[in-house]
Amino acid sequence: MSATHFDDFLRDSTNSDPGSEKGLNSEELFSLYTSWCLLNACPQESADNLWQALDARCIVPGRNALAMTGPAAADYILASAPGLA
Repeated sequence: MSATHFDDFLRDSTNSDPGSEKGLNSEELFSLYTSWCLLNACPQESADNLWQALDARCIVPGRNALAMTGPAAADYILASAPGLA
């Protein structure tokens, strides 16, 4: 995963939530990333590449201060709970 690709994903789809006790877990991060790729019509990298990119940025699933934001967050939420649509 290129640095720009991953940085764009983080900038567009997450924000810092200092009050968060756990942040986003691995399932949430991967699903949010999948939604972001679909909405931006860009090729999705493998889960292994995502985990490597997160690790390189010291982002640990389930132990971070990230929250979802933006269109990818809305897509993720609606896909997770189709009864809301």
